[in-house]
Amino acid sequence: MSLRVAIVGSGPAGIYTAEALMKQASGSVEVDVIERLPTPYGLVRYGVAPDHTSIKSIAEYLSRVLELPGVRFLGGIELGRDVGVADLLACYDAVVYCTGAMVDRRMGIPGEDLPGSVAATDFVNWYCGHPDMPADRFVLDSPEVAVIGVGNVAVDVVRVLAKSAEELRATDVPHEVLTRLARSRVKAIHMIGRRGPEHAKFTLKELRELGELANADVRVRPEETVADVTGMSRQIRGNVEVLQSWAARGPVGRPRRLDVRFWMRPVEILGEDRVQALRLERTHLVDGRVVGTGKFETLPVGMVLRSVGYQSVPLPGVPFSEATMTVPNEAGRVRDREYVAGWLKRGPTGVIGTNKSDAAETVRTLLTDLAGREPVRHDDLDALLASRGVSPITYRHWLSIEAAEAALARTLDRGERVKLLGLAAMLTASGR
Repeated sequence: MSLRVAIVGSGPAGIYTAEALMKQASGSVEVDVIERLPTPYGLVRYGVAPDHTSIKSIAEYLSRVLELPGVRFLGGIELGRDVGVADLLACYDAVVYCTGAMVDRRMGIPGEDLPGSVAATDFVNWYCGHPDMPADRFVLDSPEVAVIGVGNVAVDVVRVLAKSAEELRATDVPHEVLTRLARSRVKAIHMIGRRGPEHAKFTLKELRELGELANADVRVRPEETVADVTGMSRQIRGNVEVLQSWAARGPVGRPRRLDVRFWMRPVEILGEDRVQALRLERTHLVDGRVVGTGKFETLPVGMVLRSVGYQSVPLPGVPFSEATMTVPNEAGRVRDREYVAGWLKRGPTGVIGTNKSDAAETVRTLLTDLAGREPVRHDDLDALLASRGVSPITYRHWLSIEAAEAALARTLDRGERVKLLGLAAMLTASGR
């Protein structure tokens, strides 16, 4: 009898887990990849910036896993709404949770809940066409915007804000979103880090892209850079040297301006009915900790996007640690026949490829635990879903959505594909 495993989540962690099961299992194995959305690939589809096509090509690799005999994609099924943990354990020998880290951390400052103060994740989801994010979510009617954070996500957000709509035309940005980007009134973008450039989390390749923006001048204040790069790692030294070169050059009159700021921390978002300004405090390090100096500055921004880290959210019926914002586990084991992989297992660390070795560890634990055990499942998921009136989105349906996006791109004369925006449009294109 085949080993049957359900994987909840179809991002890289989930699909790498499916691949590891197919490779490591000594006998026959059947894997169902269960996804809340009608589309697979998770962060690859809804988190990677649209102009980073080389990273998006990872989806081609992931698709080959979903096409393996014995692997099924079942979209449009939500844990806690359509099925529960007990349902899955009744239908499968094991369940692996791979839902990632879906929300931004909060800054915990006054005014953070004002309209116009939003998570960078929401903005990323918007320009990536996430079905939870309506086209009118962002208006971009403020001349000045602040992005809090100096990691790669912040850099992506800044780059999209700084580019012209024409520069993004050949990407897969939904057409409704591209139209709104074309109407953007943003003239100045402030990217703000609490520490110095030597502590920034962005990679050198991502940073250099900002210096190549055709639509925006980049400005760095010499007093906020580092004078001496002696003893720094190659990566950090490269970042600092790029920033030093930007501090030495002047503006050339491009339509937009990007100010990259360091040693500044947000202390309050100001405004009555919506964001009107951001108050910053100059910082320095004391015994390795960021400490305010009592010197303040106010930026007249109308939108604040926080990008200070991701965190996972609890799944219904699954153990969760509020301290680590992960599912407690031992080498991927959560409870009997329940496992976890990816950011939900270890926190939002590493790159997309890190999930591969992480998934392999979880699968080794799972296969060791189940070796020689008799199956205890007694239900069938297809029959269970049918009895509840739930009709999954299959991989064939997903291919129809892909074809519709490619056809839309041809109609609009826009690159290889244009993402459909909204659940209704996707379901119509799926032909379900």
